[in-house]
Order: sequence, then structure tokens, then C-alpha cells
Amino acid sequence: MNITIIIILVTCVISFAAFNNRQWIDHLIFWPYRVWHNNEWHRLVSCGFIHADIGHLFFNMFALFSFGAYIEASFNNVFEGKGLVLYVVMYFGAVATADIFNLFSKRNDVSYKSLGASGGVAAVIFSYILLHPYGGISLFFLPGIPAYIFGPLFLLYCGYMAKRGGDNIAHMAHLTGSVFGFVFPILFEPRLLTRFIGLLTHSN
Repeated sequence: MNITIIIILVTCVISFAAFNNRQWIDHLIFWPYRVWHNNEWHRLVSCGFIHADIGHLFFNMFALFSFGAYIEASFNNVFEGKGLVLYVVMYFGAVATADIFNLFSKRNDVSYKSLGASGGVAAVIFSYILLHPYGGISLFFLPGIPAYIFGPLFLLYCGYMAKRGGDNIAHMAHLTGSVFGFVFPILFEPRLLTRFIGLLTHSN
């Protein structure tokens, strides 16, 4: 069993348990006020194991299932001997840093909370874009588009929606997680950026 399936199973178990247990949600949810004022830094990661509802959970875990195994295998090939560790660090690192903007901007807002694995999932998808820019990405029944086109469009959408606000979705976390997932592999293997650029500029 690969680590992606393990993450999905653990996330589903904890999310389903939390659906019926408000105390679990209050203990695990990302809550900047309590992070700073109660030193509850575990919330940076624990929030990735709970979701708002079944739809939220399904969408994130379906996306992780769709791309995670490929990235996990790719990391094992690119980062010989440490691919699995880097994959796990990237996923949870993205979960922890995805809401970094709100960690500071909402530090004194006792009412602000967020939850979900979207930052980590976005990181996995954007690692896929880096490693396989001509691969197709689609949203359920919609036609797929090349990954290198999907990436910029998604970032523009996240930036626009984060600025507009009002829909109770952490678009800035999606944007931050996406950038994290693209940059993280390059930090450990800079030639991946050269390869990515080469694939785009030398394609027929």
C-alpha cells in the first residue's frame, strides 16, 4: 500500500469521526487565535485531517487519489532513497503553510477558523504540473486541458477569488499550496525547473 492511500484512509477516518464530534473539530481545526494565544501549533497540520462535509472530503481525496500515486512514484525516481520522505514532507508542509497569510492576518480574530487538506492536495497537483506539464487535468466530467495551461488559470482564479472573498473558501490557501508544490521539488533538484522549461520550449 502506498503512502497516498494511507493518507487518504487516515484522513477519511478522522474526518468522518469529526463530522459527529464537535470537540474533535474544535481541537483539530486551524484557528490562528488559539495557535498564537495558546501555542496550539499542531493545528497547522491537524486541520488537514478534517473537512466541512462529505462533499469537501470527497473532492479533496479524489484529487489526491488521482495525482498522489503518480507524484509518489515520481519522487521515488527523482529523489533516489528519499523520495517517500520528501513526498510526505511536501504534502504536510503544504498543509501547514497554505494558510500562512491568515496565520498572521487573523491572529487576533477569535472567530476565524478553517479546515481541510486543500493546501496539500494543491501542492500534489502542482508537482504534477512541474513533472508532467503536458498531462491532462480535468474537473470530473469536464474535458481535460494540458497541465501547463491549467496551472496559470487556477492561480489566476484563486487570486481573483481571494481578493473578492465572500464565499467562505480559503482561496489563498489553495494558491499558497499550489506554489509550494511547484517550488518544493525544485529546491531539492534544481534541474527539474530546467527540464520543465525545456519541455515547454522544445515541444512540437
